[in-house]
Amino acid sequence: MISFCLRFVYDILGDFRDTCLSFVFMGGSGFSYGLNWALAGQGVIVKDKAFQNLASSELQQKGATIAGEFLSGLPLYVRGNVLGGSSDISKAQYIKLLKQACREVTTHMSSISNVFVHDGAVGSSPESDAKVRVISDSPSAVLKLSSILWKTPTRAVSHDSCPLTVYVATSMSPGVIDAIGLVAQGNNGFIAADIERSSLILFGKAFSDANGIKEALAALSGPIISARGGLLLSARLLASSDSVILLFAPEDTIQSCADQLVSADAGVVLSSQGIVPLFPTGNSNSPDLFKLPAAVILASYDSSGIIPSIAKLSPGQAAYHFLAGYQNGEFVPAYSKFPSMDALELAKAFCGKLKCHKISTFIVNVNKGQTRLKGKDLVALGQSTLSENIPPFEVKGGNLQEKYRSFLSGKYPRIPEELSF
Repeated sequence: MISFCLRFVYDILGDFRDTCLSFVFMGGSGFSYGLNWALAGQGVIVKDKAFQNLASSELQQKGATIAGEFLSGLPLYVRGNVLGGSSDISKAQYIKLLKQACREVTTHMSSISNVFVHDGAVGSSPESDAKVRVISDSPSAVLKLSSILWKTPTRAVSHDSCPLTVYVATSMSPGVIDAIGLVAQGNNGFIAADIERSSLILFGKAFSDANGIKEALAALSGPIISARGGLLLSARLLASSDSVILLFAPEDTIQSCADQLVSADAGVVLSSQGIVPLFPTGNSNSPDLFKLPAAVILASYDSSGIIPSIAKLSPGQAAYHFLAGYQNGEFVPAYSKFPSMDALELAKAFCGKLKCHKISTFIVNVNKGQTRLKGKDLVALGQSTLSENIPPFEVKGGNLQEKYRSFLSGKYPRIPEELSF
């Protein structure tokens, strides 16, 4: 009977077994049949026990420690590119290496006694979030990742149509990592994401690189969130009494007022239900879901004097300036830190949301001669949009409009007429 079941499962798994699915659960004490079969479907055979969604205190009882080492800047591989650097491997080579990495990880997970599983989400709106399952060889890694993800109801991941899977292999030998062929940062490891397969692999100490993990999760979750009617935007939130302001701004401007933001992390999900940061804020008093923003601020930096200190934009103008993300000679389409997103499609959807929900949008020039508008001054200016009558944006000569047109038409030849300077 057992051999028949094994034969049946292997026949069903077929060719997919050659990538990440290589093992079937054989049994062990203290297990959940449902969980172990689910893990088998993700390529991991549970040798002894699988511990799921343990509380922090329970993880610490299993040996978890709060990481005293906070890493940053580990190599981050997404779709064959190394974010922040150049890649010397082709896309075909990358796919092959990632398949090998997945095989090595699932083999490693299947050779250890205990596996730790944590379920969470990117975004906290049930209608437009991305569910995540973490499978790890280390309770310490799960403890760290549980603080990065939003909580999600029990069984939500199991019933989700397209959850993300995060494999965390902390104890694999450097020799195995070297054999995979993806460059690590010394003995610290690396992060590798496969958007098409909705999977993320953290090697070595990579679970301590919170910023790298968030960037990879944002890239992976974007297509899922978009398919569910949400917009993944590289922005922050300002909460003012009963109102919420959505803020797009250069990073140095953001950091100057970080203490007044709902979250310093880049990334929010805008949906018909409201708006929420991609990742937990750490503030227990913050709601899981904020209401729709009362205003949107696009912070531009322009020393030509053409963009005024503050002006109101139509939805089409807002989408156009959002798409450009102009910063004094440089363009940052969609103000984006998420290169996997299609900026033009995002701009069109952004325009639609502004019109549908009648959200007022303003452009602010943070240039103040030799300095930039920052901190409390920017916050105060943003709050003024809620009560003051701001004049509409008007073109005042100069060649800035032509710079916009030249850049955007060259990069996006099919911009809708509704999107205009």
